[in-house]
Amino acid sequence: MGMDDISRFLWAGSPPDPARTAETRQQRGLMRRGMAAIRADMSVDASTVRKIASLSRIAASDAEIAAMVPELNNILGWIEQLSEVDTEGVAPLAAVIPNTLRLRDDVVTDGNRRDDVLKNAPQAEHGFFAVPKVIE
Repeated sequence: MGMDDISRFLWAGSPPDPARTAETRQQRGLMRRGMAAIRADMSVDASTVRKIASLSRIAASDAEIAAMVPELNNILGWIEQLSEVDTEGVAPLAAVIPNTLRLRDDVVTDGNRRDDVLKNAPQAEHGFFAVPKVIE
């Protein structure tokens, strides 16, 4: 699997189901090793920070750019550490705790109070709020 294959694999959409075949698991392993090689060469320099700032329409001085370079390289280092974690067999999740909706029974608890509600209306007609006409 070459770098072009990895790029196509990454940009083509979602990866294949890892449980489908042993071949798929082997391809995922190759992709991880290939991406690790790409990330090992990845670092941010001042020209990259300037380009990002320009694309983001953010004005940044040379001192700010110089301060951002090591910060962004540290972030990339943390991402590299995370990519080393073996996540084979770990299901993706949206939250770390189980979230369940607390639903109440769908029952009418306070109905048939139209007359009480319409007492607050400045003007009521035929059981409805009467409002002035706005479109002629």
